Amino acid sequence: MGFKFSHLYKPPAVNPVTLKARSIPFFNPIDVYGRVFFFSWFGFMIAFWAWYTFPPLLTHTIKYDLHLTPAEVANSNIVSLCATLLVRLVAGPLCDWFGPRKVFGGLLLVGSIPLGLAPLVHNATGLYVSRFFIGILGGSFVPCQVWSTGFFDKNVVGTANALTGGFGNAGGGITYFIMPAIFDALTGSGHSAGEAWRLTFLVPLAMVITTGIALILLCPDTPTGKWSDRHLHAPDTILDAESTPTASEKNSIVDIPGHITDLPIPGSTSPSLYPSLTKEKEKEKSPALPLSTPDLEAARFPIPTTTAAETELVQAPTAAALLRVAASPQTLFHVLTYMCSFGTELAVNAILASYYAKNFPSLGQTAAANWAAMFGFLNFVTRPAGGIVSDLLYKYCGGGEESNGSLWLKKGWVVVCGAVTGVLLIVIGRLDPHEYGLMFGLVAVMAVFLEAGNGANFSLLPHVHPRANGVLSGMTGAGGNLGGLVFAVVFRFMDGGTNYAKGFWVIGVINLVVAVGVSWIPPLPKGQR
Repeated sequence: MGFKFSHLYKPPAVNPVTLKARSIPFFNPIDVYGRVFFFSWFGFMIAFWAWYTFPPLLTHTIKYDLHLTPAEVANSNIVSLCATLLVRLVAGPLCDWFGPRKVFGGLLLVGSIPLGLAPLVHNATGLYVSRFFIGILGGSFVPCQVWSTGFFDKNVVGTANALTGGFGNAGGGITYFIMPAIFDALTGSGHSAGEAWRLTFLVPLAMVITTGIALILLCPDTPTGKWSDRHLHAPDTILDAESTPTASEKNSIVDIPGHITDLPIPGSTSPSLYPSLTKEKEKEKSPALPLSTPDLEAARFPIPTTTAAETELVQAPTAAALLRVAASPQTLFHVLTYMCSFGTELAVNAILASYYAKNFPSLGQTAAANWAAMFGFLNFVTRPAGGIVSDLLYKYCGGGEESNGSLWLKKGWVVVCGAVTGVLLIVIGRLDPHEYGLMFGLVAVMAVFLEAGNGANFSLLPHVHPRANGVLSGMTGAGGNLGGLVFAVVFRFMDGGTNYAKGFWVIGVINLVVAVGVSWIPPLPKGQR
């Protein structure tokens, strides 16, 4: 299905089997698919902003108000990633058990508690405790991606996940822009610096609480409604372009059986699962299922449609399933590549304003934060671009949808982004630029490939272990935080947390080695279509 501008606002055509949308109604929050899309990215953006409320003011104001050393500031950056890593690991299975909407809203509301208590911090220990628990909000990335995957079909899921993740990550840029601006407004109105930085936390606090409540009340768990009804799908019939839908056909759904370990065998025609394939007369009498708008491509499936529905049906994970997913080479690929891409983004996001202030002392706190904000703001374009390129490669350059060659191209795009990012990080670290144009230009180009790699990763991920999507998303998301933790430690121990350039090239070497090292792993597990 080619892109049309009307896809951005009209109710989308849906896959007749999974009921997932085959376009993204970006400007239509009234439509259920557009509404879920909006709250997926907006909820994560607000969470990311709140997660990174400290760094923009930590360079000068909070550092001096709490009498912190550079090492203590670096330690707080490390601590802020620890809780997020744990939460993301747990959030994945929770999404498969209870549904991503409830997990998403729950994380926002629980995370609002330490966020509201942050103004009570008065020393380094209090800062560590506060940043650790605020890290709960960073775990919202996992339900964001699982929720988006559950509503958008494979022809656009890469773009949908990249947009929700990219717009969400842009919260890292928003916080660098908004927090200093609010602080300056408060100090300009007569508040002391110590009072002003504490009052700034009230703004993200209000946004987090409001967003968490809104997405719980206004959105469904799945295209079929409640999470407990996710096994309800459209009948196993193929769209007839000439058919005219009846009211009963529009509302027709069927219970799809199966468990997470019941992987369908291509070409299987088991009578218990596919009675319409064994009784020719019943097949001829099967009613045609319409889409919301005519879409021949949506009906073109190379395997029985009930098989397709079962393949994508998320099941509550068992211990055996968790172990199988964890031991998969494809899981290793996603965890390691996301560890490098998102992990690098987290670590750089935490120190970039300090790096700019160190190399360009004339900038001051606000100007350094504004320039650092550009790194996060690029996510509005770069991460979505990574997913869009991945979807285009999948559709046009590898033999078409459902082609193994298409998935190799998706995987290759992840590897290319990682390798180029590694090279650019090494260049920045070795040059350690002291010229505005060179520094900002190199960081911007590096950010393009770094953040596109995030989008590319979660474009390929929905194809891998689709029935354990939450588990795999949680492991991959946790891998990103593990990378952030590791790379924050790298920055911490480079001359006591002050040699940012050395940290850049060390992290660049790691990115390059990992990208090349995992390039041999097939995109799908052996035997899986």
